Amino acid sequence: MRADCHIHMVLNGADWRGAIGRHRNGPDREWIRGRLREYAAAGFAYLRDGGDKWGVGAAAREMAGEWGITYRTPLAPLVCAGHYGGFIGEKYSDLREYAALVKQRREQGADFIKLMISGIMDFDRFGVLSEEGLPPEMIRELIHIAHAEGFAVMCHANGARTVQAAAEAGADSVEHGAYLDGDALGAMKESGTVWCPTLSAIGNLRGTGRFDEKAVSQIYESAAENVRRFAQIGGLIAPGSDAGAWAVPHVRGSADEYTHLADALGDVCLPALAAGTAAVRSSF
Repeated sequence: MRADCHIHMVLNGADWRGAIGRHRNGPDREWIRGRLREYAAAGFAYLRDGGDKWGVGAAAREMAGEWGITYRTPLAPLVCAGHYGGFIGEKYSDLREYAALVKQRREQGADFIKLMISGIMDFDRFGVLSEEGLPPEMIRELIHIAHAEGFAVMCHANGARTVQAAAEAGADSVEHGAYLDGDALGAMKESGTVWCPTLSAIGNLRGTGRFDEKAVSQIYESAAENVRRFAQIGGLIAPGSDAGAWAVPHVRGSADEYTHLADALGDVCLPALAAGTAAVRSSF
């Protein structure tokens, strides 16, 4: 059975504002049920949500068992005020507020903590992020506080130094991970951090005309090469498509991730993904 270790049930792969609007007055349970039915029919038995602040992931978790799907959600991601992620997550202004939110997640029944600790890729300019990551010392404290409450930690992180800081602080998984170098890859390997490279969120942009085609191809090839390098040193890689992101529709985008990873990894793809998926399922 397949797994997608990074989806956003709240989104629809085409229009993020319209998708969120669908759920603003409460999760659209029939729409969610339809997506779960499709995932089950396509052979997906494990889904890990990246979180939202409208309760969509929580509703999906409640219903997923009807189709034999194990569903995990952090509820809303946690976002440092003034940084990327506020459109989908809950903001904190300092470590005291953050710690209170982590405790609240425990009371609310979150399965893990999702941290937004960097910006996103500029798909028109290779090597450029929308903003730098949080300071390493802050990343360390954020992860420490979540771990002390018994949570595994999923980190939205791009940029070599941000990913390295997250791995060295014990992040259980890193999502996206654009523009890594040997030190960042080595830190993830040594700490046992699972990497969900979300190749579909890059590769599926090719040929759409939405962004600079040369830049998108460069970003994709850079990510695919780092996936190969990480596998070669024995790092843990899990399939996570970012389903719901633009050009990554639910189910089809999740299947695309396996294709992208197979292209990057070749014959070692299935055993590599089996190990990474098992690590995610055991931690999250």
